Amino acid sequence: MAPLVTVERPAAGEPDGLLVLHHGRGTDERDLLGLADALDPERRLRVVSARGPLQVPGWPGYHWYAVPKVGYPDRASFDAARAALAELHDRLWEETGVGAERTVLAGFSMGAVMSHAMGWSEDRPAVAGVLAFSGFVPSVSGWRPSLADRAGTRAFVAHGTADPVIEVGFGRAARDLLLAGGIDVTYRESAVPHTIDPATLKDAAGWVAATLPPRSGSA
Repeated sequence: MAPLVTVERPAAGEPDGLLVLHHGRGTDERDLLGLADALDPERRLRVVSARGPLQVPGWPGYHWYAVPKVGYPDRASFDAARAALAELHDRLWEETGVGAERTVLAGFSMGAVMSHAMGWSEDRPAVAGVLAFSGFVPSVSGWRPSLADRAGTRAFVAHGTADPVIEVGFGRAARDLLLAGGIDVTYRESAVPHTIDPATLKDAAGWVAATLPPRSGSA
């Protein structure tokens, strides 16, 4: 499997942590990179945005998995995306010396689904946080979220009440599932369609700063 294509916004100095961005359906690795300064205005973090591995006939851009039905990713392409992201995340942790415990996985739409998938997989290291805009915790045969061993992982879930693509019930269901599993969840709703509400970004940036505070000895 070829390594995923990525773009980065480096930290201003030695990074306090790692923020990995996963784009939505039909875009590419540059789509969310503009969020780097909004979510990390002090540039404390290394921010890496990855390109999905799949191209779908008739669709522009890149995808993480095929969509037979909203909420239920195709298993083969979902498993392939998880494997590709596992390789990327492991490589980033090895290269930087910044481990999973100092990492936030973030995404929009399909990328939020993959952030949930990687953050709550029992075969993956527990990360500091999962930041999910307009997504859901997927239902896939052979995969289920593992929450009992993720007590230290925080979640930020945001969703638009006017979302016609992934309706707000998916966001509420993700919130309720994570809360029932003992996860610390920050939840935001706003009257927007399938997009990231700029008004929510301030809260998300505060959440990122609290989830990845400066390391001891950092300026």
